Amino acid sequence: MDGKVALITGGSRGIGAETVRLFAAAGARVAFSYRKAKEQAQALTDECGGPASCLAIEQDLRTPADGHALVGAAVKAFGRLDALVVNHGIWPAEDVPIELMTEEQWRNTIAVNLDSVFGLVQSAVGQMQLQGPPAIGDDGTKGYIVLISSTAGQRGEAMHVDYAVTKGALISLTKSLSSELAPRGIRVNCVAPGWVATDMSAETLADPEAGPRIRAGIPVGRVATTKEIAGPVLFLCTPLAGFISGEVVNVNGGAVLVG
Repeated sequence: MDGKVALITGGSRGIGAETVRLFAAAGARVAFSYRKAKEQAQALTDECGGPASCLAIEQDLRTPADGHALVGAAVKAFGRLDALVVNHGIWPAEDVPIELMTEEQWRNTIAVNLDSVFGLVQSAVGQMQLQGPPAIGDDGTKGYIVLISSTAGQRGEAMHVDYAVTKGALISLTKSLSSELAPRGIRVNCVAPGWVATDMSAETLADPEAGPRIRAGIPVGRVATTKEIAGPVLFLCTPLAGFISGEVVNVNGGAVLVG
């Protein structure tokens, strides 16, 4: 990815941080967003070469305007945008039956997980259409977009309908954008992880009842590492994936088979 620029949302920790590391190691200049984890973001920036090649941008992502602002900041810093990875999102940890879920929770999850994505994609596509081809290794593709969904977006998730709805919407968005943008040289795909060892899932996976039950449902017998999710994301943003468009790449150890 020498000569290319990537923007990764929610990049300060977990899957996002590992994705930042892999893109930087592949030669890309990387901008990534964070909301609260300033120290972690700064440490990751230093690890990946400093502000000349890796830039942390503090940005709340709840509205389309937030998405527009983040893309604008990344392009201002590095002059172009070749890959957008939409990784940020929230998963309210408490189980909430639909009849008890507040409108505030519903709207907050949709705002972060979906509304902001509209602005991100809209601005990214506009930028990719305006600029020339990637500086090095041009295969005719103008840009790559990868949306991070979830197995919950395909099979649903009881007590977490707000989260599942947003992740299902990202899958629909992937397919719609692929049909619209592939003829214009922009490849849009989706990665749908299952359980991953991150801060967000740590408490649930450590639970003496839930943890073993979760692992028992994964044929591989364990949860994923963050690198095992970041790897497919990087692949989908290279010419090696130039003929892949509109696909949902399931990375869940065989727990959910969709094809």
